[in-house]
Amino acid sequence: MLEYVKTILMKVSFDRRLFEKELRKALNLLVPEEIQVFKEWCYSKFSSKYEPVLNKYFIGLAG
Repeated sequence: MLEYVKTILMKVSFDRRLFEKELRKALNLLVPEEIQVFKEWCYSKFSSKYEPVLNKYFIGLAG
């Protein structure tokens, strides 16, 4: 599932609304063990463009 949600985010990263929607869905699909890996990947790939969106969903999550 982790690779699937990464692929989706890469495909929708051109649009902030789609990116945020798919990020929210991804966090609901992943198991807790995958979320930390996903968080690190998201920040490495998208922090320059979407750091406020990432912070909105990842700040306060365990990990």
